Amino acid sequence: MTKNQEKIHQKEEMKLKVYVDRLSQPSRAILIFLKVNGIEFEEIKMDISKRQHLSPEFKKINPMGQVPAIADGRFNLFESHAILIYLACAFPGVADHWYPADLFRRAKINSVLDWHHSNLRRGAAPYVLNTVLAPVLGLPLNPQAAAEAEKLLSSSLSKIESIWLQGNGKFLVGGLKPSIADLSMVCEIMQLELVDEKDRNRILGPHKRVLQWIQDTKNATRPHFDEVHEVLFRAKTRFQERRLMGASNKTDSSDIAAVRSKM
Repeated sequence: MTKNQEKIHQKEEMKLKVYVDRLSQPSRAILIFLKVNGIEFEEIKMDISKRQHLSPEFKKINPMGQVPAIADGRFNLFESHAILIYLACAFPGVADHWYPADLFRRAKINSVLDWHHSNLRRGAAPYVLNTVLAPVLGLPLNPQAAAEAEKLLSSSLSKIESIWLQGNGKFLVGGLKPSIADLSMVCEIMQLELVDEKDRNRILGPHKRVLQWIQDTKNATRPHFDEVHEVLFRAKTRFQERRLMGASNKTDSSDIAAVRSKM
């Protein structure tokens, strides 16, 4: 290997690698953040339905076997909120509003991030899984789990309006511009695009302020928000086609292949 080739190899080794599946809500949040802030990275696409996240190779990056994860040189990191905080702090040029230097603002954002995983995510993710996604992942649908998850989801949306969106700004905790918390939580809610339209409208419809906040976050991060969510919208189209055809809840291997091919 020549010296020039060695330098190129070393540069590739040090390049930020991001392990994601774009059907994963936190994966999308990280990709959008990177693109909006012009951070150079290599996207390593993982297919959860093919269990790629459980491979021995990937578990060297994340022993928990979950996406997203990153490898920044020799430094590996997993858990999406930890990754977003690291990216906001480690890379120059990231606007302060994403994760403010001000201690009090930062503490408020941290409180939203902690609340998210104990509330909104525990409602939204199981609801979508048990109404739509389970068969694609080789799992049975669970209507009871879906009903319980919907209660927590609806309660969480109410709390976003009554607590986190209080203030003069358009964004969480009174922000005038979006933070990593806005991006993480909006990507979570976007997963509802996969469910039947009448169910999505029933859940989100009463929360006008949440709907406006989602739109404001989209507008602040376009065109990257739309590009990263293309895979979700393709999956949405496929599920809609199946509903129109009157498909049963049972999803066979051809259905699974068709859904993934749309992604």
